Amino acid sequence: MTADFRLRRAVPADLPALLALENASFSYDRMSARQFRRHLDSPSALLLVADDTPALLGSALLFFREHSSLARLYSLATATAARGRGIGRALLAAAEAGARARGCNRLRLEVRQDNAAAVQLYETQGYRRIAALDSYYDDGAAAWRYEKPLQAGS
Repeated sequence: MTADFRLRRAVPADLPALLALENASFSYDRMSARQFRRHLDSPSALLLVADDTPALLGSALLFFREHSSLARLYSLATATAARGRGIGRALLAAAEAGARARGCNRLRLEVRQDNAAAVQLYETQGYRRIAALDSYYDDGAAAWRYEKPLQAGS
């Protein structure tokens, strides 16, 4: 199957669509316009989007720490109408490539324990559950912490 969307780094013009996707995807811990603006140009963040102009189909936000070989996937969202098209998997692969390009050899993330689709995505893409985090989210929901080693070219 060929992709009918493209992956690219987010730009300021994406801000309204990013906010709409954030509000549609999450009922907790939502990013604000200010936070998104800060991450667009931050050397410690990589904000990726999947689009099929004019629609924004998904986003991924990756954080880096100076002098660390560990990157953190902070957020991965796919528009409801676009689910099942491989967008989450493609954004995850692009995030991994972005982390490797920054010299990171591991990617870590947290996901709600009740988000079965996301848990399945991460596990099928080689992420290993390393911790259970009780009351991790603002609404009191628990999370799983996952990590994946990033080998060159993987």
